Amino acid sequence: MDKRLLALVPEALRHVLATVAWQWVGLVGNVALVWVIAQVASSLVTGVAVPQVAWPLLAAGVVLRVVAARLAARESFAASQDVKRVLRRRIYEKLLAMGPSYTDQVPTAEVVQLSVEGCEQLETYFGQYLPQLFYAVLAPVTLFAVVAPVSLPAAAVLLLCVPLIPATIVAVQKVAKRILGKYWDQYAELGDSFLENLQGLTTLKIYQADAARHEAMNQEAERFRTITMKVLSMQLNSIIVMDIVALGGAVAGIAVALFATAAGAIDLFGCLFVVLISADFFLPMRQLGSYFHVAMNGMAASEKIFRLLELPEPPARTLAPKAGDAFCLRDVTFGYVPEREVLHGVGLEVPACGMTAIVGESGSGKSTIAALLCGRLPGYSGEALLGEAQVRDLDPAALARYVTYVGLGARLFAGTVRDNLLMAAPGVSEEELWAALKMANLADYLRSQEGLDTRLTEGAANLSGGQRQRLALARAVLHKTPVYVFDEATSNVDVESEEAIMAAVRNLAATHAVVLISHRLANVTDAQRIYVMERGHVAGEGTHEELLSACPEYASLWRTQSELENVTKGQSLCQLQEVTADGGQE
Repeated sequence: MDKRLLALVPEALRHVLATVAWQWVGLVGNVALVWVIAQVASSLVTGVAVPQVAWPLLAAGVVLRVVAARLAARESFAASQDVKRVLRRRIYEKLLAMGPSYTDQVPTAEVVQLSVEGCEQLETYFGQYLPQLFYAVLAPVTLFAVVAPVSLPAAAVLLLCVPLIPATIVAVQKVAKRILGKYWDQYAELGDSFLENLQGLTTLKIYQADAARHEAMNQEAERFRTITMKVLSMQLNSIIVMDIVALGGAVAGIAVALFATAAGAIDLFGCLFVVLISADFFLPMRQLGSYFHVAMNGMAASEKIFRLLELPEPPARTLAPKAGDAFCLRDVTFGYVPEREVLHGVGLEVPACGMTAIVGESGSGKSTIAALLCGRLPGYSGEALLGEAQVRDLDPAALARYVTYVGLGARLFAGTVRDNLLMAAPGVSEEELWAALKMANLADYLRSQEGLDTRLTEGAANLSGGQRQRLALARAVLHKTPVYVFDEATSNVDVESEEAIMAAVRNLAATHAVVLISHRLANVTDAQRIYVMERGHVAGEGTHEELLSACPEYASLWRTQSELENVTKGQSLCQLQEVTADGGQE
């Protein structure tokens, strides 16, 4: 047993004890049934009449066993549910306390495994193993008290043989603990590797590295298969040993009863009673042995769960931004890993009203700045200020009420359009919801469907990419925060959606602070200030006209994009001319 687990889920212990109590009641019912059967069998041989109390006792025994089994199962289920609910809530609360940077200390794949498989293993530990552990101690003592008046020697032999099973379990435990520790390590490594490869599958395909990763995954899977087979082999071998010990103990007790009957020390009823009840001495402990390996697996999982729950948390943040506070970055340096910096001495300012744009090639650090402004990257050096407070010192909830982030592929949930919008502003009127949808140029489409009650599948997969982004924009508008951060919000959308989104963004910038990160420079030409990122540095800042003349990086990007768009328009025009020529119309 792990006292930390019992302390972590104290309410489950009540259900565990209730399970044991009902199991004991079932044992009493079984003793009554065995007593009646032994009386009936002996009366058939000796001709002695069965006691009148036997028939009510038979009915009582049956009722007790049925009721006790049902109630014990219910209490066992309640214990397991308590454990899963409490542990998953604790894990969730721990991740919230650690913040988005929890991945610096524990992989997401391992967290998922512990929340799912790990909690399932502990469900069995609390629901089955712990009740059986207490019952396996209580049952032989109870049976000894019942059998001793019939045959003390047989009862003593049966009771003394019972501890041989836990002795076997203890011997197995030394091997089991080591093997199960390796099993969970391999399980976590395989999960980490699988998730990483799945997320990077496109990149692996592009660089033709998928075959090598496939081979590496095969090797990891083979190692996991090998350790799994070792676990199963250990479990089966230990079960065989426990069966031999249990059967041997029962045979020893039965042999003593038979010798006592032959010597005239006990009558036929006593002999039959001992023979029929002897197996019940060992069944609870034998059942405990079958649960033991599940419990060991649960212990291995619990070690990892406690390791997660004991990870250091960042200090509590209680500061809140004040109305009118603006962002200011001074000499900010950041790296996702210590040996590789992504931002190098970045400095920029975001006024309390108006549009500030951040542009640059892919990998230049634009999205990292967006994540830093939203408080998701506290491990920076330098000064990232909102007003006079460092962003990393602000209360995350207060910061979320001050800054709204809209990224590429914003998360939408299964339900209705209304459900998704009300997440941003519970309790707003339908007029406000429609106003936000109108701003995002989505109102007309939804009115042609089922309005606010239009059903969405998971991720709003039944909408187009542009419609999903516009719905995310409408939700962001309803949030009504002083600052909005749009990180490539117009990427991979159609021209109509891009124009609608940019019109809404410009409308917001008239009264709010807007940070617009865009790969398309045509969208930022009217920004009050544009920052050009180049390999983690700020290569230039100013208005569109100032940067064209003073920043070679910006001028080069603008020229390249303009030429590409002109070529694209020219191709579209040629295609249109071909279509009209085929149709015989100008």
